[in-house]
Amino acid sequence: MTSMSDTARSTGWVCAACGKALTPGKTSLTYMGSRFTVELLQCPPCGLVFVPEELAMGKMAEVERILEDK
Repeated sequence: MTSMSDTARSTGWVCAACGKALTPGKTSLTYMGSRFTVELLQCPPCGLVFVPEELAMGKMAEVERILEDK
């Protein structure tokens, strides 16, 4: 059995692509020409970013509606 790093234990998320622990980091998101920098869990080796459902369905959906209304 492999042991998880402290980061993986604390976040509970491991990259499906490479098996490394996801760590918090600044990520740039772009939508309809607008760029947002947010802190999300990401895989340091491969760059995979985890967007939690509550963010995607809540805050990001709200921003999407605001941008579409402009």
